Amino acid sequence: MIGSEKAEFFTDPDVVKALAAKGYTVETETSGSWAMEGLDLKGYDFAFPGSQAPAEELAKKYGVRQPLPRPFYSPLVVVAHRNAAEVLAANGIATAGKGNGTLKMTAYLKAAQDNKTWQQLKGADRYGELTGTLFVSTTDPTSSNSGALYLAAASYVAAGGRVAADTSAVDQTAPLMRKLISVQGAQQTSSDAAFRDFVSGVGNPLVLVYESQVASLLMRGESVDDLTVLYPDTTANSDHTVVPLTEEGRSLGELLSTDKELRKLAVRHGFRPQDASAEFAAATAAHTTYLNQKLTGVRQAPVPASKVLHEMARQARG
Repeated sequence: MIGSEKAEFFTDPDVVKALAAKGYTVETETSGSWAMEGLDLKGYDFAFPGSQAPAEELAKKYGVRQPLPRPFYSPLVVVAHRNAAEVLAANGIATAGKGNGTLKMTAYLKAAQDNKTWQQLKGADRYGELTGTLFVSTTDPTSSNSGALYLAAASYVAAGGRVAADTSAVDQTAPLMRKLISVQGAQQTSSDAAFRDFVSGVGNPLVLVYESQVASLLMRGESVDDLTVLYPDTTANSDHTVVPLTEEGRSLGELLSTDKELRKLAVRHGFRPQDASAEFAAATAAHTTYLNQKLTGVRQAPVPASKVLHEMARQARG
């Protein structure tokens, strides 16, 4: 059972071939990372959510021994159409170069708190598509990893750099978190679907996705003329963590971490292998217009414990 953002990796013929060479045939189903906890995974060899917190909960539920293999990770980013990025930059909410920039989280959260609309931002009147409330589209935080990690980072910034440790801390930032989610209306349950919509020109001009989805698109050579990748100055990394439910599942998780060919293929799908920044930098050298390879100026927000983040997501959804 895997998060949807890894579906293309496991169906890649080269990945299938590399796994087969090591004696593995892997069949996958997809689920929101936080929804896996509610599934009956009896008979599965492994679960592979998009971050450590849901993986730890699954490990507790199924009595899985530590350590859990963490083959690769990906920071969360906001993809923006160029016009939108330029307007945010002109209003002090972002910095934007030709293809990448930084989303200033404190300024963005202040705009969200004040119910800012695009029409209130200077320069937005030149672009007819920039209308309505300013917000970043995310997946549903109650079921999907990227949506939950967005709340983790936003609440950390809103609380002045403190990670929520209990319900009272969640209560303090809950009104703003609710505002960030409620303004979006219906939410996707899959970051894969949200990213596809953005690329096809549908929906909101600002969408939270995994850097891996952008990097994979670039390495496939697909057209990205209108793309700016905004790295939140405070973000949460998605540590893709294997929860082995059988010994075969553990062997596979370790293989994904150590096998040279599989690591190379993971990079081709945009993931950053743990402790191997040079591999990612070499593979994406032609795409530094869009990618912040060294994550310069990006601060990593600690993620609350699973129980706390669940409560934060529940309150944010109202």
